Amino acid sequence: MQALKPVYPCVPEIIAICDDHDVLGCDFYVMERMKGIILRQDFPNDLELSEADTRKLCLSVIDKMVDLHRVDAKAAGLDALGKGEGYVQRQIGGWSDRFRKARTDDVGDFEAVMSWLNDKMPKDIAQVVIHNDFRFDNVVLNPDNPFEVIGVLDWEMATIGDPLMDLGNTLAYWIEAGDEDAFQMLRRQPTHRPGMLTRKEVVAYYMEKSGFRADNFDFYEIYGLFRLAVIVQQIYYRFYHGQTNDKRFAAFGHAANYLENRCKRLISKSSL
Repeated sequence: MQALKPVYPCVPEIIAICDDHDVLGCDFYVMERMKGIILRQDFPNDLELSEADTRKLCLSVIDKMVDLHRVDAKAAGLDALGKGEGYVQRQIGGWSDRFRKARTDDVGDFEAVMSWLNDKMPKDIAQVVIHNDFRFDNVVLNPDNPFEVIGVLDWEMATIGDPLMDLGNTLAYWIEAGDEDAFQMLRRQPTHRPGMLTRKEVVAYYMEKSGFRADNFDFYEIYGLFRLAVIVQQIYYRFYHGQTNDKRFAAFGHAANYLENRCKRLISKSSL
């Protein structure tokens, strides 16, 4: 975050770093508190935007992802953050392994999905700084001008990797107004609002602005949904085995099953 801040101003300022384990028992850092608007499942009650303004806000957020992917990692001293070529392959292998370890008896095996992803893997299109959890609820908007992004939070999963994989992760959470009810139940951000871009529009706009290209985005979209399913399943595994009693997680098994079916439907329609 310290290295990225000079070339990507939306990173919160690091105030202090402590490696003295006598303080908290681990390394930790303190960052600035960013005061602003964070969009979660719905717009705040005091934020009323027209359809045109909602689109303007949406484009501003996507632009910040494009800006991140344009950062010169080597010049910023961040090139050692990644493991080099083979990012796509590492992600498919890693998330597949994590799912198999977290699977429960009441959830599908995802084997058809994992096999398809493994067979259709493209080569990395680039090695850039990626966030790996770029969502509206990790973005801070200027309270006096909600079209201005003043902060991007939660950099714990940032690395050097393929930008289209980063976009695929983002689109897994991008639920549209016309999506089926089961998908709507997973919505965590206001991408259903009139004026928000559709997933296809996001991809087209991102590629136009970034200069990165993929003839077919199906692989990245399905990967993003699969990755989300693994995250959901890892949480559900803890609930299933009594490691947590949080009732919010009781339906996560159903969510994982829905995501498997959604992946399969997209695979059946894919031209890859």
